[in-house]
Amino acid sequence: MPPIVEPLGSEHDRAAFSCGVEELDRYLKQQASQDARNRVAAPFVLRAADSPRIMGYYTLSAATIELGELPSDVARRLPRYPLLPAVLIGRLAVDREFAGQSWGKVLLVDALRRSVAQSRQIAATAVVVDAKDVAARGFYERYGFQQLVEHQNRLFLPMKTIEQLFSVS
Repeated sequence: MPPIVEPLGSEHDRAAFSCGVEELDRYLKQQASQDARNRVAAPFVLRAADSPRIMGYYTLSAATIELGELPSDVARRLPRYPLLPAVLIGRLAVDREFAGQSWGKVLLVDALRRSVAQSRQIAATAVVVDAKDVAARGFYERYGFQQLVEHQNRLFLPMKTIEQLFSVS
């Protein structure tokens, strides 16, 4: 059976998770459940259908983008509101044991699919990510994310682009 992506729950084994980035490991183990309860972030986990072990996770939350942060070719097609609604992928990590097997892509696609679905209910013009480092930035850029003006590691993907990705699949 293929792995499942679902909201983080008490049945998931967070203790065994290790992606190699202390901040991301600690977040899942100590903060993610509290953020979910407080509706600060919505954590989603990837696991095998027959196991509570977490293979990877990501979080979604509401965010805003300043119009001036967008490249001019994107900004000129949008209303002149000073702040635009967006979805933030706050964290995305894969356990070291499952690294290099395209599970990061699976998590990203799931996050984008959820984001575009929700944008039909609660408007969002883009999905935003804060890449932790150059490698993470490269990961997101491979999937079409663009740099925000004056923010080297803050990237975005327009919701219209995401809609087009899923309309052909």
